[in-house]
Amino acid sequence: MISIRLRAEWEPQSAILVAWPHAGTDWVTSLNRVQACYRLLAEAITRDEDLIVVTPEPDAVRQQLAELDADRIHIYAVPTNDTWTRDYGPLAIDADGVTRLLGFTFNAWGMKFASDLDNLVTRRLHALNAWPFPLDNHCDMVLEGGSIESDGHGTIMTTTACLLSPNRNAAWDKTRIEQELKKRFGAKQVLWVEHGYVPGDDTDSHIDTIARFAPGHVIVHATAHEHDEEYAEMRLMAEQLRSFTDADGQPYRIVALPAPDNVFDEDGKRIPATYANFLITNNSVLAPTYGCRQDEEALHVLSDIFPNRTVKGIDCRALIEQHGSLHCATMQLPAVTQ
Repeated sequence: MISIRLRAEWEPQSAILVAWPHAGTDWVTSLNRVQACYRLLAEAITRDEDLIVVTPEPDAVRQQLAELDADRIHIYAVPTNDTWTRDYGPLAIDADGVTRLLGFTFNAWGMKFASDLDNLVTRRLHALNAWPFPLDNHCDMVLEGGSIESDGHGTIMTTTACLLSPNRNAAWDKTRIEQELKKRFGAKQVLWVEHGYVPGDDTDSHIDTIARFAPGHVIVHATAHEHDEEYAEMRLMAEQLRSFTDADGQPYRIVALPAPDNVFDEDGKRIPATYANFLITNNSVLAPTYGCRQDEEALHVLSDIFPNRTVKGIDCRALIEQHGSLHCATMQLPAVTQ
């Protein structure tokens, strides 16, 4: 029997995948601001590892990144609907020590938006030899990368709100979905988070907005303000997380991140700003910041959890306007092991 496991984000990486914002996306009204955010992100990533960029405008992106290390930037002419590569990029497993990538169907968080181009990005990159790994397509299952977290040792964490959404795998119940996660990722257990959300989140409560794994830890987005609409749900989530153990029966250490100031769009609706949407690279933790006093506290919490990595804030006030943040916009690719 083949031994399979879903890699943890803090394991060695070769590159980070992003999709550059362009005028054919919802970013058209704030393109300069969000592209400036992506440039800061690209600069931080290329200090640690390679950057893979998909874009329908390779020459324009190459010009925007001209001052960065060209040897670490790989641009592919691939059309996209949107920029959230966390949810349509490939997921890396180890199968008897050999790295393989898995591609799933992406239907834009339950058919909320167009996804015909984004759903093909992983397969198109594979055809262009963007990575040296075999790709196994699991197109019979709808699954977004932001909907699952792995501790690298056989535990997957997810939310019932997302994976049981009827617009994803409608014919599959909770038992069937858990069986599929165990089979495809070699998981020993699936931890189902039944509470917690960030207002304005249109992913049906992706786990990477509210609770994240770190070695031996679960890092949780905490709402400190009793008047906020999600306060009771977040308290219930924290209680449930304290009951979780890893596959060996050891409890995780629960660490809370602060909540940033509430962020609103131009219509006065809440936007899902959260510090839990950070990205781990080979040498760093890149954390979203929102121009409020809690930014420094969040960076300090992450520095304590990742003492061997540099924690750097990336201003994501432009990025959050489309209801996603730093982790949503990125997908790590594994280091070459064999």
